[in-house]
Amino acid sequence: MASAPGSPVRVRFCPSPTGNPHVGLVRTALFNWAFARHNEGSGAQFVFRIEDTDAARDSEESYGQLLDSMRWLGFDWDEGPEVGGPHEPYRQSQRMDIYRDVAAKLLEAGHAYHCYCSTEELDARREAARAAGKPSGYDGHCRELTAEQKEAYEAEGRTPIVRFRMPDETITFTDVVRGELTFTPENVPDYGIVRANGAPLYTLVNPVDDALMEITHVLRGEDLLSSTPRQIALYKALTELGIAKQIPAFGHLPYVMGEGNKKLSKRDPQASLNLYRERGFLPEGLLNYLSLLGWSLSADQDIFTMDEMVAAFDVTDVNPNPARFDLKKAEAINADHIRLLDVKDFAERCAPWLRAPFAPWAPEDFDQAAWDAIAPHAQTRLKVLSEITDNVDFLFLAEPAFDEASWTKAMKEGSDALLRTAREKLDAADWSSAESLKEAVLAAGEAHGLKLGKAQAPVRVAVTGRTIGLPLFESLEILGKEKTLARIDAALAKLTA
Repeated sequence: MASAPGSPVRVRFCPSPTGNPHVGLVRTALFNWAFARHNEGSGAQFVFRIEDTDAARDSEESYGQLLDSMRWLGFDWDEGPEVGGPHEPYRQSQRMDIYRDVAAKLLEAGHAYHCYCSTEELDARREAARAAGKPSGYDGHCRELTAEQKEAYEAEGRTPIVRFRMPDETITFTDVVRGELTFTPENVPDYGIVRANGAPLYTLVNPVDDALMEITHVLRGEDLLSSTPRQIALYKALTELGIAKQIPAFGHLPYVMGEGNKKLSKRDPQASLNLYRERGFLPEGLLNYLSLLGWSLSADQDIFTMDEMVAAFDVTDVNPNPARFDLKKAEAINADHIRLLDVKDFAERCAPWLRAPFAPWAPEDFDQAAWDAIAPHAQTRLKVLSEITDNVDFLFLAEPAFDEASWTKAMKEGSDALLRTAREKLDAADWSSAESLKEAVLAAGEAHGLKLGKAQAPVRVAVTGRTIGLPLFESLEILGKEKTLARIDAALAKLTA
């Protein structure tokens, strides 16, 4: 079951605007987008549409977040919201007349029927089937109702749903990720496509939109695999009615697993895309990592650009096995992408974390020249951009934001004597050279029988407030002689108070 030979690739990404986008959703968007862009030379297109038929859960705020997230990630689309296209509208809530018309045609042709079963009746029959060791799906009770039976149900005040009539045949298809799959009829019962109130269900609107938008490949999560034989049967009916031109190829992407080797849920904190944006992941770093959850550029290359991914991506190379989300690896890959940035680009991307509400200093205390000087040193140390605030706050605050644990760790017995010697050596040093400042602290350490590592720890805490941070001597040079010596004096006062 696949698209017509030679037809240009058309894939779609169709999220629901419910809450914050999650990383599993982003991975699905990425693979669809990369597949389309890989085949762009032969006319491939990426369609972005919104599945917003659930009025109780969908919101305009979430819709806005979806569009903003797509733009932030760097995904462009050929058809969809804000872009338009020949298959408008691209929001399902604006396509209700289309779904009603298709449902009517399915009913008229006998591919669907009205089902009057109540929830209680369905539950009772399912329970009985389970007790008898039989499949517990819908049993076809309303498949062949007579006109009189329908009238009797309606006289009771029952309003029917519309149920699709599954063919009594085995359905086999080739999944582009998983290979050939077969579903027998007893495991794929008739299913609802329109609610009793007339609202169309996902089971109808999704395949209808794919058919009308001529989607050639449906690449989606593994959790939707069980619905695929239903959709294939519906496509056949839509083709018979002249609504669909072809049955798309299906590819089901592997689960993304979280803590405890459980499927990463939308409710898991680490699943939220907004979390990674707020922490300062680069879009290209996050996408690079997410691409590795089921695919790889090569066995020995984990770091690559999106252009490199697009050039190499083939959905048939996706591994069907579940992939585990590893935050530490995601951070490491992001750190590599930070280091790949041009220094000016890096400095500009840090801007949100250098002002309110993230920065603890007043706007007027921010020193652009000091930031420009420290940025190249900071770029080599960060895993995520949000770490920049704590790394450079010593430059813009009137006094260091002391971490008491760091103070206790660094200020051992004799630290006051060391700091006095270091102050003396630094006072005499050449402040236009970080190497000269290093030699000054090294000399102070030698005077007290300490190597550089031990000698610089109290100086670092006195000046920056922390035991770890950016390269110390470059930091001192940028902070300047006057502020550095004043902070050492303040630390000595605190030690001897």
